[in-house]
Amino acid sequence: MKINTTEYSSEKPAKTGLQLWSQLSRTYHRQLKYYSHFLKNWDLTISQYEVFVKIGEHGRMSQKELAEKMFFTKGNITQLIIKMEKEGYICREQEWKTKYILLTDKGKEMYKRVVPEQKQFFLQQFKVLTKKEQKHLIKLLKKLNDAEINSDCNE
Repeated sequence: MKINTTEYSSEKPAKTGLQLWSQLSRTYHRQLKYYSHFLKNWDLTISQYEVFVKIGEHGRMSQKELAEKMFFTKGNITQLIIKMEKEGYICREQEWKTKYILLTDKGKEMYKRVVPEQKQFFLQQFKVLTKKEQKHLIKLLKKLNDAEINSDCNE
């Protein structure tokens, strides 16, 4: 019995692609749920935590640069900054045409408390993988992120 390899070769990758997408999506959503739940201990959203990390690691950062690093629109980053400013975590400095974002003393304290615990939380999430598997997964995900799969979406 002869197998139609043309039909098989086109269906198999499609099925594999769907399985990959399904597993990535399920993993992402599950991890996001755990991550969000964990951050509720400090009454923080994921976006607020990301601001703490970006500014905490880089120091003063322009509002535009922060938006780009977080893949946020100008409007979204403005709303987030306003909220965090009202809570006393960040302040803005205007230098000519550029707005810079800095952590306040309260923001620095929150950064020092939350970030180390969050890093431990992340370690726990991936402890089911060996160090070698973790490095391999990072390499594979980076390869996917670096690939120009659909250039229309990258504009």
